[in-house]
Amino acid sequence: MVLRTGRLTLRAPPAGDVDAIVDAVSDPVTRRWLPLPDPYGRDEALAFVAEKAPAVRASGAGLIRAIECDGDLAGMIDLKKTDWRHRATEIGYWAVPAARARGVMTEATVALSRWVLTGAAFERVVLRIAPGNEASIKVAERAGFAYEGVARNAGIVPSGRVDLAIYSLIPADLS
Repeated sequence: MVLRTGRLTLRAPPAGDVDAIVDAVSDPVTRRWLPLPDPYGRDEALAFVAEKAPAVRASGAGLIRAIECDGDLAGMIDLKKTDWRHRATEIGYWAVPAARARGVMTEATVALSRWVLTGAAFERVVLRIAPGNEASIKVAERAGFAYEGVARNAGIVPSGRVDLAIYSLIPADLS
């Protein structure tokens, strides 16, 4: 499955993205919010694109897409914690430093959430965001997600446990 917007392509991450993935997840801002292996090198990135991404899709647990903008990797976006019975899923994402503050992640989040709600007939998409992650909060709001509240002590980032702000999008929000 490939999704396209006016300027983005959401596609499976190929081996050609490995170096860009390593560079992006080495960024201190990205590392602040994501519980990634430390260190994260080529072996981890290769396993991610060659094994994890295909396995997640094949199992039905989710979908991992690379975000391409102007021919370059701009970030990753995924569906995770996918519950087919209840038709609900969560979106997660990160952006390479050069793609930040350009609307790329909002555009990708809109595209993937609209596809899963309409094309895959899901009933609920959730974003779980550490309250201090202002950039992700802006993405949620600009993508039309509704704030629901805070799940206390529900997330893990490298510095420890954090609360998570819950945002959701349902089919009625698309009208």
